[in-house]
Amino acid sequence: MTSAPNVLLVIADQHRFDWLEGLGELPVRTPNIRRLQEHGVTFRRATTPSPLCAPARACLATGLDYDSTPVPNNFHDLPLDAGTYYRQLRDEAGYFVAGVGKFDLHKATFDWNLDGSRLLGEWGMSDGIDNEGKFDSLWSGREQPHGPYMHHLYEAGLAEAHLSDFSRRAKAPYSDVSLSPLPEESYLDNWIAANAHSLLDRRPRDTPWHLVVNFAGPHDPMDVTERMRDAWADVDFPAPHNAAPFDGDHNEVRRRYAAMIENIDRHLGIFLDRLEEEGDLDNTVVIYTSDHGEMLGDHGIWGKQIALDPSIRIPLIISGPVVAAHGVQSDALVSLEDIAATVLEIADVAQPRHMTARSVLGVLQGSTEVHREFVVSGLTRSPREIAAAVGHYGANKWVELRDWRTVTTSEEKMIVSDDLEHPYLTDVSSDPFEENDLAQQRPESVQRLRAYLNVEPRGAEVSMS
Repeated sequence: MTSAPNVLLVIADQHRFDWLEGLGELPVRTPNIRRLQEHGVTFRRATTPSPLCAPARACLATGLDYDSTPVPNNFHDLPLDAGTYYRQLRDEAGYFVAGVGKFDLHKATFDWNLDGSRLLGEWGMSDGIDNEGKFDSLWSGREQPHGPYMHHLYEAGLAEAHLSDFSRRAKAPYSDVSLSPLPEESYLDNWIAANAHSLLDRRPRDTPWHLVVNFAGPHDPMDVTERMRDAWADVDFPAPHNAAPFDGDHNEVRRRYAAMIENIDRHLGIFLDRLEEEGDLDNTVVIYTSDHGEMLGDHGIWGKQIALDPSIRIPLIISGPVVAAHGVQSDALVSLEDIAATVLEIADVAQPRHMTARSVLGVLQGSTEVHREFVVSGLTRSPREIAAAVGHYGANKWVELRDWRTVTTSEEKMIVSDDLEHPYLTDVSSDPFEENDLAQQRPESVQRLRAYLNVEPRGAEVSMS
């Protein structure tokens, strides 16, 4: 056993904050995440710096907030000279740093190399397999594979079935709840988990390690295997809040979403059991989170990119040897980028001065209950992204916002955008669905929260058409 803790970071894609077992009345099944919660800290007020894959993951990797990171949307790659905490762990602390799955750090470039090695070393990985996301194969793999997942499907004779399936689902990513044509071993999240175990097989025993597992679910479309569907056949979910007319079945969509979450949780349990059997679990910090949330039909909106809480809030649970306060449900305000600073402090590596991330180690060790006075989330969206959202789901003032920021305190949340007549202010405790604008009644709050933003939203120069 090494003296410095290992770190296992499991990241879901589009797992909203309230879809965890035991956090409400939803019949979600996440027993292995609950194992982490029982021996760790659950951050109930965690937020993504940006509810879109590429900027969120760039913020995590660099430890920077959205307005400091060089990735404003999905049409930008992370520059090679951008520092990452992965590289610091590898080069300054001697960690074996490895990762699998959907890194999304070169989202604008649809080429991963057939072995998934493209740019991994530059980002700070000692080993790894970076692969395509759910829809990426439609743009990169129709004629031949440009990444390891499509390479696997071509080799297995499954590429044509997968491309046909996803071409159909792309037209109705939520209402199409048909089964995946892929066998269990080739279903994307199962394939990612198998790659993670291969990396664990290759981890050195004389140095600490950091493994990042980037799952593709529960991102749309609602593709599941027969096994996953059958496990939820008789479960009923409450309808979305303020749902709009929908060309699909809300309950079936929610069953598929829950099935994808449960499948990820199942793999988490296998990781935990393996590490325990091999004697590593007691010296491993385990972190579970997501890059952003999912509207899932609330207010008639689907997907992410939205300034409302189902889109910007995320699950975050940290367990392991650095955690002194077990079973704690913390209301400390935390941002996804804070994972970078936390892992660096766990590894006893100095945090770069330019990082905006803040380590949550004090909360984990019980020395403080407060982390940030406020958290900020934001997004500068391209016209293409807005048009696609409106085309799929209809016009809505939240769907149509081009450039927005949110600032949230323990009591209030404010959304600002040039597309709104004035800032939109809500009370966190009394209005969880953000339906009552209090900006006119609380001008002093608007002024105070505006000062917290401290930056101007990105302008049109970074908006891609």
